[in-house]
Formats: sequence, structure tokens, C-alpha cells
Amino acid sequence: MRSLALWKVSQVSLSASEFSSSGQSSSITATASDFDQNALLIATENRDALNDSEATVNIWKVGHEVEGTPSLVTSFSTPTQLAANPWSRGTSKGIAHARDAEIVSLHVLPDSHSLVVITRAGDITTIALDDSTPSAEVVGSVDGGVMGAAWSPDDTLLVLVTGEDKLLLMTSTFDVLSEGPLRPKEFGEDAPINVGWGSKQTQFHGSLGKAAAVSSLPPTAVGASPDDDGHVRISWRGDGAYFTVSVLEGASESEARPHRTLRVYSREATLQSTAEPVPGLEHVLSWRPSGNLIVSTQRFGNIPGEPAAKAESGSGLGQGRDGRHDVVFFERNGLRHGEFTLREQSPAESGKAVSEQRRWGYRVREVGWSSDSNVLSVWIEREDGDVVQLWTTGNYHWYFKQEIAAPTRQGGSPGRFTSVRWHPEDALRLILTTSFDVIQRTYAWDTFASLSQPPVDSGSVAVIDGTSILLTPFRSQNVPPPMASHNLALQLPSELQPPQPKRNPVPVHAAFAFERDLLAILWEHGVLQVYDLKTRLGPGRGKVMDPVLLWSGPFGVTSGGSKHYRQVVFTSEASGYEWRVAVLATEITSDASDIVSVVRMAGQEIQTTEVGLPTHSGKLVLSKDVLWEAPDGQMYAVDPETKSASQVAQLPEFCFWASHVLVSRADGDEPPSLYIGLSHGSKLHVSDGKTSRTLATNANSFTVTPTFLVFTTTAHVARFAPLKTLAAILGTPEEPLPEFETRRVERGSRIVTAVPSTMSLVLQMPRGNLETINPRPLVMEILKQEIDSGNYGKAFTACRKHRIDLNVLVEHKTEAFIKGIPSFLDQVSDVDYINLFLTSLGQGPLPVDLVARICDEIRTELERKDLKKYVNSILTAHVVKRPPDHEAGLALLLRLKEAEPDLVEDAVKYIIFLVDADKLFDTALGMYDFSLVLMVAQHAQKDPREYLPFLRELRALDHYYQRFRIDDHLRRYEKALTNLSLAASERFDEAMAYVEKHQLYDHAISIWCGTDKYEAVLDLYGDWLFDRRDFREAAFVFRQANRPDKAMIASEKALEWQGLFELAVLQQLSEDKLKEIAYRVAEDLVSKKRTAEAALVLLDYAKDVREAVIALVEGSHFSEARRIIVLHRRSELMEDIIHPGALEFRARIAEDLAEMREQLRKQVNRLRELRVRKVEEPEAFYGVEDTDLHNVDVMTDISMAPTMFTRYTVAPSAVSKTSSKRSSRSKRKLERKVGSGRKGTVDEEEYLLKSVSKLVTRINTTQSDSANLLPHLLQFTDEHRAEAASLQEELHGFAAELSEAIEEIWKRPPEGEEGPESAPAADSWAARMEAYERQKHVNPLDKVPKPELGKPEWKLRLPDVRSSSERR
Repeated sequence: MRSLALWKVSQVSLSASEFSSSGQSSSITATASDFDQNALLIATENRDALNDSEATVNIWKVGHEVEGTPSLVTSFSTPTQLAANPWSRGTSKGIAHARDAEIVSLHVLPDSHSLVVITRAGDITTIALDDSTPSAEVVGSVDGGVMGAAWSPDDTLLVLVTGEDKLLLMTSTFDVLSEGPLRPKEFGEDAPINVGWGSKQTQFHGSLGKAAAVSSLPPTAVGASPDDDGHVRISWRGDGAYFTVSVLEGASESEARPHRTLRVYSREATLQSTAEPVPGLEHVLSWRPSGNLIVSTQRFGNIPGEPAAKAESGSGLGQGRDGRHDVVFFERNGLRHGEFTLREQSPAESGKAVSEQRRWGYRVREVGWSSDSNVLSVWIEREDGDVVQLWTTGNYHWYFKQEIAAPTRQGGSPGRFTSVRWHPEDALRLILTTSFDVIQRTYAWDTFASLSQPPVDSGSVAVIDGTSILLTPFRSQNVPPPMASHNLALQLPSELQPPQPKRNPVPVHAAFAFERDLLAILWEHGVLQVYDLKTRLGPGRGKVMDPVLLWSGPFGVTSGGSKHYRQVVFTSEASGYEWRVAVLATEITSDASDIVSVVRMAGQEIQTTEVGLPTHSGKLVLSKDVLWEAPDGQMYAVDPETKSASQVAQLPEFCFWASHVLVSRADGDEPPSLYIGLSHGSKLHVSDGKTSRTLATNANSFTVTPTFLVFTTTAHVARFAPLKTLAAILGTPEEPLPEFETRRVERGSRIVTAVPSTMSLVLQMPRGNLETINPRPLVMEILKQEIDSGNYGKAFTACRKHRIDLNVLVEHKTEAFIKGIPSFLDQVSDVDYINLFLTSLGQGPLPVDLVARICDEIRTELERKDLKKYVNSILTAHVVKRPPDHEAGLALLLRLKEAEPDLVEDAVKYIIFLVDADKLFDTALGMYDFSLVLMVAQHAQKDPREYLPFLRELRALDHYYQRFRIDDHLRRYEKALTNLSLAASERFDEAMAYVEKHQLYDHAISIWCGTDKYEAVLDLYGDWLFDRRDFREAAFVFRQANRPDKAMIASEKALEWQGLFELAVLQQLSEDKLKEIAYRVAEDLVSKKRTAEAALVLLDYAKDVREAVIALVEGSHFSEARRIIVLHRRSELMEDIIHPGALEFRARIAEDLAEMREQLRKQVNRLRELRVRKVEEPEAFYGVEDTDLHNVDVMTDISMAPTMFTRYTVAPSAVSKTSSKRSSRSKRKLERKVGSGRKGTVDEEEYLLKSVSKLVTRINTTQSDSANLLPHLLQFTDEHRAEAASLQEELHGFAAELSEAIEEIWKRPPEGEEGPESAPAADSWAARMEAYERQKHVNPLDKVPKPELGKPEWKLRLPDVRSSSERR
């Protein structure tokens, strides 16, 4: 759907005074590109009319943009002796055409930066372009002259055809690599081996029948076209691996007619294949750079002006319609591969020749491919002037895109081109020369799409195909190319056609209007036509388009051929005018510049205003205002009233595809402007006139809707950027670009147009086929607009069509939708649609209370409208709630059962469809209505043998017991217990068993509270608690149930000894029984280290002082033990229990101190090692990994020693890859391992610090115990006092050692000595590990606070016990 648009046109003329003298015929004959100097080299030939044996060749240089004045590089003379004539062998033709140029090849060698000129006389001349005064040097000469020459694409090889019918292959230094005959007899190395498969005799020939299988062309049927110039043609494939040669074979004994033959050679000049004989094949030749097609032309029918006798023997042309002229294609193996017919009409009368040189009134001079293989140029020489046609292909159809006419010569003679050549690097730049002019035209791909806005957006697209415009409105239909909805044939009146060559020309540009489907068509010579397409927007019968011509004619202010009109755009319709367009032209003068002509239509009169622009090669921007973009990216607003242009914006670079949009605002303020542009470098820019930002660097197309900028990328993704978001981010250029919504598209897709009203985006694939998609952003935008407008019916239909969750109707504006439920039900009145909406609502993500509210509102409204009609929808509203309200739905059926039995029958079937039949049966059963149960069971097609016996059994029971059985069957245990409690008093035991079975104790207590059965229920509850070993709760319940015996047992088990002995005393137990209980309880308390309480029990209830003191000493309560001894006057217990107990406790403290000292020293030494390693080997310590290795199998699946890749247990190695399918349990186990302090892991240091902190807590506890013990040791024997002294020394020494260790450990290293602070690669396998991964380089000192050593309250001033010990 793309067309070729003329972007730039430039022209430079060489006057006669610059390169010729009087009496000489002069002409430009060849051009070459010099990429080192960005220049174009031009060769001219001067011939003396009196002496034609010598010609003067002048080499000129001009800028590659063909600007400025040409400068002469050098000139030299060359002989004009003609090369050997290709017709001389057995033909009647004598010499080549006199107008043929002497220069066969003009080429710049980049390695040596020299120009190589090859002439027909056989001279090979080089010119060193780097010299200050370049001069020509003949480096060699070819005997017999040169008939054709071609350089390989890599400039390393040269193919020459000599006048002696030899094929030479030479290097860039002109060393001959190969020499062979021009017309070999063999087929080539790729000669097919015929075994019958796929041969002509076995192929299907369609309507031609079997006769075609045995038919073959006789030698007399294959001839050459009379338009053949007789010259050899050579063409290389784009990769330089092969080249092809087209040569005219002369008549011989086996060949009655001269004819063209194509041969394909390898890079080493080895013949590969010879093309099949093609009658009427002509001289032109070009190999497509991509390599798949070789192009030539073929004539069909009879030759005009040929005698009848000669015509009877055959014309030698192809069999077909007279005048038919095809462009034909060959494959590398020489076989034909398609064709298309040229659209030239022969001006000759039937059977008569127009001229000797041009029998049909025209002939094809040359063909050529653009460097990207997308455009084929066909140079046609007509009687009234030359034209160049540009053809492109898409979907197996060839489109005639552009036509270039040669400028008319002075005196009105027909214009002629002397060379036509594509630029070798700039794919769409075409270089043409006439005798005096060098013309350069640059094209670009463009899509002519409708700009109309909703609700009248038609999505129309126009494609230029010769003198026809192919029109398709994509809002109505998607017609695959090359077909179209409407073919608009263009026919200019003769007075509007260009004077020479006289023809119906091809338009150069087209554009659509903003407000309606108006189409403007522009011709390069300044003619404009405006059509009203009258596009049908909606469905219906009749024509989808019925164009009406509104105006046709020239519009220029001044006449003359110096302007090249190349672009037309519609602007906003000004008041008082039917339409207004802006036309861009380039004036070919010495100071070339662009000119904008603003053409306005008022009635039947045209008003034109021309405004000059600062420079040339700009482009009009798609805008309602007249905007022009300069080659440097500056945007100018053109004012036709003042005839001036003022800058309004600046893009970073020139963007051929540019658009201007206004962003609508809800507050009604002036909408901001956005200038959007896509450059040839695939960069998409946006600007608001002050700031510009680059949205993408890989964009290949874009379009603008009222709310979105839609663009595709070379990553095969379509992105949707809201215009309001773009306006916002331009106000904050420092903020990063947001993530736009995306959609994957087919590889190579480009945007054709967008149709907002149908929420569609039309894409074209590289082959040419179309695809219409409905992207979610466009659909959601239209949905929101419809919902805001209250068009719920259209929004609902769009959701169904595009598979959008129907919850969006509610989520967009919830309260507005709830208020508009009556309107929604009026527009969506179909029962099935309402059910679909309710079902989607129930299964959607909306909150439960909101779903219930909406369902209730809809149900109420439907009941008000028509209960009978919408009974299914009302049932759906009950069922889709969360949880479903099945009972309400069945209750509705019960209400309608008597009045509308038929309706209820259908409704029951429907609700069974919505809900599982078994669940519905249970719900009906739970309503205790057997008629409803039977109705559901019957319509659910349940087997009566399954439910009738059960129902009969239930009917035989009394009221409450029947309900109990039903609730128990439905597993409604609490409700069943309630009904069972109401059944009868004799069923109490059954109720208690039911309570115990289903653990309904709380509900049972609430039922029987305040009755005579309450204590029995509590007793049962207490037994259950006792069995669960919840002794404390059981003791409380037993006391409430008035069961003191059980309460005492439970209290003893719970070690609630106060309550136990309270009950024991109240029960008046004997002293022996109390002692027995006291000893048991004390033993249990001591085992729980509740020694003080055990001593109290032994003293109060067992009256056993000795055992009480033993318990206190075991708990290190020495002061209390001594108080009890003195109180009860049991001094013997001091030596028996207290003294040995104190020494035993001191020994225990000593063991703890020794253990802590050993642990401290080991951990401090380990910490020192780790910190040295952290500084000296940080990579080994932290395990810094190379992220490039994450996708490499660095380990096998066998067990190995831990390495830097496995030390964290989550390294992305082969082991972790192969074991990635871990369960959640194993992952949690792995998390617990991380940070556990396993030796060699990164968190070992943190673990050691925490261990030292715990050691400080432990020594603080030991100090507290020592503070309790020391005073007593000092008051006992000398041995005790000695132990007290040694204990103080040990405590003091260990405290000092621990304090020094803490200061050393928690001392921070100097800056720069810590390990690397860079974050690790974020590719851990579990999300829960991310926090650990981020924190693993944090210094452990920041994680573990420095502990505080307790104050030494155990220190006492001790007497000197050393002398007493010595005395002892």
C-alpha cells in the first residue's frame, strides 16, 4: 500500500561555453560516484563534425547533491574507431549507431581513488583523483575495441567483451585472469540432467492441452527485436558471485535469424548456464542485486511495416497480441520466471512502422535496479521524448509508481536522456543526464492514508498505479492488494497534458483531507485534481465509493517549466472556502529553493498564494496548518496572508515522515501541539516546540489517532503511546520514558493506517499482503468513550467481538454504571447477553460485596421490567454471587411453581445448567421442601433409586429429627445439633455422642446453657480438653461442671498447684494424701526448674524442711535455703546440704567459663582469618561472578567441592539449572541454610559476630549467678573462701579477655579495605532470596550491633585467704 514519493530534485546544467567549442557536437554520456569526496563525476564527449576519428573527453566534478558550479577535472583525447560490430557475423548490419557514446564504462576505484574510463576504441584510461592536477593515463588498450564492460560490486574484477568476440576477466590492476569465447556452444556447468521427471512432456499445461508437451520452437521462430541496438550487455549479481552476459547471436546454418542469448558466468568467468531461447528478447539487461531475478524485455506479435511475404515466415517475436511488450525475468539457471506488460501504447497505425529506429513509436533503452532491489527503472525512448518509468512489486503485482520525462531541448525538440543510473548506496536516488543537464531525483516510500477523524474516519488509502488510483476504505472492507475497492482512472484533457512527450502522465503525489474524504492528486508539471470520494461509512448496498471530480486544472501563479511540483497536502478548511491545499515545489534555478503554493477553492474560482521558503529539499508536514520541515529538522509555519514562514519547532534531524497533532484536554484549555517525525535512520522523535525526545531508535512506521501515537519497530512490536503521556514527558525531559503498551506483530510489518471508529490497525507484510488487527489500547479507548457516553449496547458488542472482559463496563466508572443499570438493561435486553454479563461479573476480579450489589440491582430491575421474561437472568443473578445464593433462586421457583408451571420447568433446567445438579439437590433438600427436591431431581435426571428410599425414610420421621437427619446428611453439623436438641429429651445421649463425634462443644454449650444438662455438657467438654492435654483449660471446665475430682487431676497435670491444694483442702483430704500429692507436685516442679515453688510446696503441705532446702540449693537459692534452716532450727543441714551444694555450683560455673573461653578464642581467630582474606582475596571471599558465565554449563551434575560458583548455593551453574525444579519445602529449607554460618560461606563472619554477642549474654547471666554465690562462699570454710577468690579471678580474667575481643572485633577497617560494594548479578532463582542477594556485600558490623558487657556487680573486697590456706 506504499507509493513512491518524490523527496528531492536537483539539476545542474553544463552550458556550451563550459565544455564545447564551436563546430563540435557535445554531450554528457556517463557519470560516476566518488564517495571519498562525496562528489559526482561527469564525462562529456566533444566530436568535431569535420573529423570524427577523434573525440575529446572532459571529466567534470560536482557535489553529490548536484549543487554548485561544475569544475573541470581533466580532459583527454581518444580515438573513435568503433569496436567490432556484433552484427557483422552473418548479418546485414554494418556499423553501430552513430549516436552511441564512445565511453563504455566510467567507474571510480575506491582503493586507489582513481577514475577508470573505458572507451569503445579499446583504450583503458585512469585518472588519479588525488593529484593536484589530475591527468589521464592510458594504461592499456584492447585489440578490436570494447563492446561492453562491467565492474564487480566489490570493485575487484572487470568483465570486458572485445570486438574480437572474446570475454575477458581482469583484476582491478588490469591483469587478465580469464579469456574465452563470447559465444560458446556448450550449455554450462549447470546443464540439467533429463531423466523425464519434471520435463516438459510430463508437466501440466492447462488449457493448452497435450499438444504443448510435444511442441517446440523452430529456429525460425526465435528472432531479435528490430529495436535491438546490437550491443553487448553485462550485469553482475549483487554479491559479486555471478554475472550475466546478453549477446546478439548472428544467423548461421542452424539459426535462421539473429537472436539474443543470455549466459550466466561464475566469478571465475566459468560458464554456468545458458538461457532458454526466447523469441523477441531485447538487448536490455539487469541482474537484481538481491540475486533472484535477471531482467530483460520481450516483444510480441508482428513487426509494423514488415512486408507481407516476410511476415508469413514469422516475425521472430513472441506469440501474442500485436504491440505487446513485456518485462521478462530469468533465474540464474536460465529459466523464465514471470513477467509483466509495459503500459506503453503504440501510436502507429495497424501494420505501419512509426520510424525505422522505433517501429512501434518507442523502444526500451535500458533497465536498472535500485541498490535495495525494490525499484525497477525502465528507460523508454519515444518519438516525442524519453521517459523513465519506475516499477515496484507487491503481492506478485507490478505497480507503475512514477514517470520521469526528459526536459525538452531548446527549440522544442524532444528531450532525450543520455544515461540513467541508480545511486550505488542511496537506494532511492536516481541520476539522469541529458546532453547538457545532470538531474538527480531522490524518492522515499510514503503511504497516502485518509486523515479524517472519528466519527467520519473512513480509513481510506490510495495507491498510485500508473494512471489509476487504487482506493480502499478500510473502515468498510479490507481488500487484499493488488485488488482494491475502487479503481479511479485518471485521464487529463489534452490541454492539461505536458507538451512533450504528449501522454496521459502518472501523478506524482496524492493526499486526503482532514474533515471528509476529499482526495487531491498532483502532477509534476503543475496540474491538480480534487475528488470527493463519497465513501460509504456503514454497511449497506451500493458502491463503497462514488468519486466526483470537484476541480481540475493548473494552479501555478506563473507559467514555465522551472518548477517541479512534488507534494500536496490538505489543510484545515478556512471559512468561506470549500477546500484548501498546500502544494510544494522546487524551483530549478541557480539558487534553488522550495515554494509553497496555497490553493483555495471558493465557488468555482481558485485562489493561489505562493510563499518562498529558506532552502530546498524540505517537505510539507501533515497538519491542519501549513507546516514545512527544512532539511535540518526545523519546522516552519507558513502564513499565506503575510507570505512568510516562522520557526515553530525543531526536531533533532530531518524526518521525511512527519505529522503535527493537537492533544485534546479535558479542561478546555488550548491544546498543546506535538510534532512527530520518523527519520530514515529509524529514529522516532517527538517535540512540543520547546523540547524534543527520541521515543525509539528502531521504528519503521507510525500513525496517529486522536489519542495514541502508534508505531512499529524492527523488533516486530507495535507500541501505543498515549498523546497525553507524550505531552507530559516533554515537560519533564529528565524523567525516563514510560513503558508503553505493546503488541507483537508479524515480522517486517508496517502500518498502513488506523481506523479509530472500528478500533482497527491495518498492517502490511513485506510480501504485500494485509492484516487488520484490533489492538487492545485502541479497543479500550473506544470502549471508554462509549461507556462515558452511556452507549452500553455498543460497548457490550465491542467487548464480545474483541474478547474484552465484560467487567470493564463496571470497572471504568462503577457508580455511574450502577446508576445506569436501567439504561444498560434497555440497550442490552437479550436474555442471553444479560446472562453472559452476569456470569462474567461473577467470575471476574471485582470485590464480593460489589458483585452482590450489582447482581441485586440488576435482579430488582429485571423483576420490575418482566419477571417471566427474565426469570433465567434473575436466577443467574442469584447464582453468580460469591458465595452463590442457591436458596434464593430455588425460592423464586417455588413462588412461580403454581402460577407458571411451564416457565418453572424451563427455569429449573436452566439453573441445573448453571449449578451442579447434586449441589442444587442438596440445596433444595436443605430447604426442607420435598416437592422442590423432587422437581430438581426429576429435571436433573437423577436415578430415582438413589433418592426415593432416602426421601421415604425422611418422611417417616418426626419434624425436628427429620431436619436433623437432613442437616447431618448435608454436613451442616451445628444446625443438625440444634434440631436434634429440639427433637426430644430422650435423644440427649444421642446428641452428646453427636457432639463428641463432630467436636461441637462450643455450640453445645450455647444450646444447653441455663438448662439442667449444662453440667453434663461441660463434663464432656472437659474430658475432651483433658485428652488433648490442655490441662489448665480442662481444670477450669471441670470446676464449672462441679467435678472437683477431675479438676484436681487436671490441675496436677497442669502444675497449677495453688488451685490443686485449694481443692484438696476443700475436699478435706487426709494429711497423708496431701503429703503424697505434695511430693509428686514438688518433683514435677523441680524437673521444670521451678525449685522455689517446689520448696514452698514441700514446706507448706509435706512439712519436709530437708527436701525443701535441697530444692532451693539445686536452684541456687542459697539465701532462702539458709533462712529456712535457721527458721526451722535445722543447723545440721548447713554442712550436709549448703556447703557441698555451693562447691558444686562453683564447679559448674568454672566449667561454663572454660567452655566460653575456648569458644571465644576459636571464633576470634577465625574472624581474624576471614578479615585478612576479605582484604587480600575479595573475589574469592565474596564470590564475584562473571555474568557472562550465567548461561554456560560450568559444572556437571555430579557432587563436587564448593567453588566460587556454588558457595551461595544459588549460583547459576549447571547444578542449579538441573535442580531448578525444587519444591517449596526444599526452597524454604535452602533459605534457612543461607545465613546459617556454614564454614566457607559469605555469611560466616556475620554468624561469628552473632555468636560472640550471644556469648556476652551468657557471661552476663553467669556473672549474675556468681554474684549470688560469692557472698555465701566467703561466709563458709577456708576452702569455700579460696574457691570464691579463684572464681573472682577467673571471672575478671575472662571479662577482660572478652572486652578486648569485643573492641577488636567491632573495630571498623579503614576506608577502601572492605570488600567490593557492587551488587551481584540479579538472577537468583527465588524471589525470597533477592533481599539476601542485595545484602550479601553489606558489612556484617552494620548488621550485628556491638554487645555491652554487664557491670561487674559480683566483685567483692576479699580478705587475704592465701596465708590461711598456707597454714592449712
